[in-house]
Amino acid sequence: MNQPIFSRFLLIIGIMLPGIIQAQLVNIESKRMQTDSIRFALNADFSLNYANNNGTNVTQINGALTTQLKSKDLKSIYFLIGTYKLIDSENKNLQNAWFLHGRYNYKFNQLLRLEAFLQGQYNQLLVVEQRNLAGIGLRVKWMDKENFTGYAGNSYMYEIEHSDEAGTIDHNHRNSTYLTLSYSPKSQRFSVANTVYYQPLYRDLKDYRILEQFRLDIPLAKWFKVFSIFNYYFDSKTPLGGEEYTSNLNFGLGISL
Repeated sequence: MNQPIFSRFLLIIGIMLPGIIQAQLVNIESKRMQTDSIRFALNADFSLNYANNNGTNVTQINGALTTQLKSKDLKSIYFLIGTYKLIDSENKNLQNAWFLHGRYNYKFNQLLRLEAFLQGQYNQLLVVEQRNLAGIGLRVKWMDKENFTGYAGNSYMYEIEHSDEAGTIDHNHRNSTYLTLSYSPKSQRFSVANTVYYQPLYRDLKDYRILEQFRLDIPLAKWFKVFSIFNYYFDSKTPLGGEEYTSNLNFGLGISL
């Protein structure tokens, strides 16, 4: 990496670090790094939006930092994500959410991998404000074509959910299954990816969560890109006994090393 690009990267990171730890519902598939034989990689996304509505100022900040380290034999991968989202107005804090995820991945062969992970997350707008979990499972590459790549995974998760609104702390055993498909043309002018997660409780299959994310990336240089993400999340049973869903559309800028 040449010095000018590295200097610009340090400047951007210096601006982002105070608040860089997107929303509580983060699609891990969109954060994975396909770096082949490169042992260390780091990505950063940042977006800022300011609006004035009839004299009321609203500021929105989204930041994400992702890093990956591979062992010398390239079979073990250590992966860490930190994200943060803030929506603030003159009158009150409209949203405050953070997410931390650490993952270990061991490659048995080209098709099968073992995964173990730890995760902590907080979102003040949801009934379950904070969720901490640990999990382990398998990941399979089910498609490996020139322009298409597909993965599927299944994991066991133990989670602790805190709800101040309901006054509860729940300890759950949950299954997590995901399916992802991505496309990138030969020109590499853009790439798209869609991922769906399904997470039911083992003791009550009617209690489940669904997360779907569609992402479009458009590189403007080898180290710089613009992106758009649509997220949809549904929880069939909250601690208050009702359903809950969220959706959002986000546009931003990203850098890659």
